[in-house]
Amino acid sequence: MTPPAPATTPANTPCPCGSGQWLPQCCGRFHAGPLHLQAPDAAALMRSRYSAFVLQDADYLLQTWHPRTRPAQIDFEPGLRWLGLQVRRHVPEPDGRAEVEFVARSKLGGRAHRLHETSRFVQEDGRWFYVDGDLHAG
Repeated sequence: MTPPAPATTPANTPCPCGSGQWLPQCCGRFHAGPLHLQAPDAAALMRSRYSAFVLQDADYLLQTWHPRTRPAQIDFEPGLRWLGLQVRRHVPEPDGRAEVEFVARSKLGGRAHRLHETSRFVQEDGRWFYVDGDLHAG
């Protein structure tokens, strides 16, 4: 399967993940092009998945979700605006698993929201996949 061509995102678009880099040099390189689906670790995959949520890239999200837990489709909340991502912790394990704790901020209908989750990832055949996560209260 040939990876899709790079998205037609302007080169000077800031990456939604908050890295301070331009999207094509940051998460966008995993969304499309020669490095498609090749995030080097779970933290990079987490950042690229956050950016995919911001960009409403359902294909990328589904392709990076482990087949065992992947939903049939992804529906985006109309009017939801993602405001920022903070990766708090990345714990790689020697057996090809990892955990990433993050906080993602959003706004919907004038109300601010925080998604605080510890996500589980697994590496299979050289690729990282999101498996599932535990939400934190508050």
